[in-house]
Amino acid sequence: MNDLLLRQDILDELNFDPEVQAAHIAVAVDKGIVTLAGHVANYAEKLAAEAAVRRVKGVRAVAEELEVRIPNHKKTADDEIASRAADILSWDTAFPKDRIQITVHNGWVYLDGAVDWQFQRAAAQDRIAKLSGLVGVVNNLTIKNRPEVSNIRRHIEEAFRRHAAIDAEEIRVRVEDDGKVVLEGNVHGWSERAAAENAVWGVSGVTRLESNLHIL
Repeated sequence: MNDLLLRQDILDELNFDPEVQAAHIAVAVDKGIVTLAGHVANYAEKLAAEAAVRRVKGVRAVAEELEVRIPNHKKTADDEIASRAADILSWDTAFPKDRIQITVHNGWVYLDGAVDWQFQRAAAQDRIAKLSGLVGVVNNLTIKNRPEVSNIRRHIEEAFRRHAAIDAEEIRVRVEDDGKVVLEGNVHGWSERAAAENAVWGVSGVTRLESNLHIL
């Protein structure tokens, strides 16, 4: 797709999204690589803007350089953010108790510790991302290795073959001794890439994922 047309599609999508104030966001496109610059009012809007861009057909990659500028009257003290974040995780039974440490500095939330599954790692960040006064989240949570799974690669490849949205023949899977999975090959869009990555995280024993999938 022509970069000018792609840029217009992205601007239209940003304007269409009610969570995004598109007037404060600049968009540049070079050979399908999209750069977002400007500022947003909160961290949730930053995530929404990036998600909106990834929904547009023809986007190959996103370089996100948006700055979170929280209005002075909406700024929240670090200790209040930390208290709210701790409450969110403690009330949700999906998260292991006393294994996630929360640190807040200048509006940035740092998550440390270990969980059993990727969905817990992702969910912890998603829950906290909605807090008011947040500038950003640094997710340092690791996934405990589950050595009882003997053949991670086989389970991943079988999951790919079962999935209607994944062309399993185009993706190569490598699994390292510590449970790290590396994906290489080609996919036909962001949705197929996301489907492949989600399938990997659904396999017990996966501790990390390096996705080098190229979008055609």
